[in-house]
Amino acid sequence: MYACNARQRGMSIIELMVGIVIAMLVSLAAASSAMVFTASQRQGVGAGGVGISASTALAAIKNDAALAGLGFFGDAKYLCQNLALSEDDVVKVDGTAFTPLSVTVDGTDDRIDVIYADRVEAGANVLLNAASDGSSAEVMSLMPAAVGDAVLLAPAAGGGTCLVRTVTAQVASTEDSPQTLTFDNTGEHNKKAFSTAPAFAEKDRIALLGSLNWNRYRRVDDTLVLERPLTGESAVLARNVIALRAQYGITAAAAGATTLENWQAPSGAFATLDAAELPRVRALRLGMVTRSPVAQKPDAGGNCEATLDKPEVFGEQITPAGADWKCYRYRVTTVVVPLRNLVLGLK
Repeated sequence: MYACNARQRGMSIIELMVGIVIAMLVSLAAASSAMVFTASQRQGVGAGGVGISASTALAAIKNDAALAGLGFFGDAKYLCQNLALSEDDVVKVDGTAFTPLSVTVDGTDDRIDVIYADRVEAGANVLLNAASDGSSAEVMSLMPAAVGDAVLLAPAAGGGTCLVRTVTAQVASTEDSPQTLTFDNTGEHNKKAFSTAPAFAEKDRIALLGSLNWNRYRRVDDTLVLERPLTGESAVLARNVIALRAQYGITAAAAGATTLENWQAPSGAFATLDAAELPRVRALRLGMVTRSPVAQKPDAGGNCEATLDKPEVFGEQITPAGADWKCYRYRVTTVVVPLRNLVLGLK
């Protein structure tokens, strides 16, 4: 036998077990940190995405609302106190009160309706050369209308009932005869009769609309929806929307006032915007409240502290749904829209 005085090389079983335990503890700590980081990142991405979506949606409404009224003003007057409008086989507005911009209380939210023409020529109307019953129109000045274009017939004095028609044929003017537009019952806005058919006298007005746009914005089940009442189409613009509010920016009641004096909710005299109140409107402001899509984890005591106070829009407190509303984060986004067509049209 030989005696071995050399030291043994390598680790003992105890050292190996200690190393394994330390490695496991480090791995568990790293995994826990990764989970917390991932959850935080997911919450941040979700909240940021909702914020961007809300800002984009409000920018779209702003651009739309700025066009409100194009085609419905002339000679510093609002031409259409009432409107007769059909779309294919459906009467959409049967000679009833009408404004090209309106905010309506819709449950706990507001609904915004915007109507406008898409042709810049709509800002300048021309005179009728002869009386019209809505089946055709003779015009005193050249109107660059093509078959398929929508036109608006309106009383020269303003404040009466306007009629939207689609051009189905036209005869160019000559030295002896005026340009004539025909609106037979094959046209998009010509197919349905109204309870009272509007009629127009010589030297009443006609404006070229091109295409008529009617867009409606409202909240449906925590989503902001764009609806097109003329075509029946709809699209979701933003999700996790818990409130939508709108107010009119108005002048003083004194005649001829031009400065924006106050913000008015769609209530009282402005619950239904009419031809008497429309000239006072100068701007529209919109407010939207969005909620983060992911709830924040409660603290050790089971309490949520993501949000402690309810969000507010234009001084109005919004109450989020659910007992766990404090577990979510909220963002309030606002925008002011100058209504240039209303201002210029009534100048």
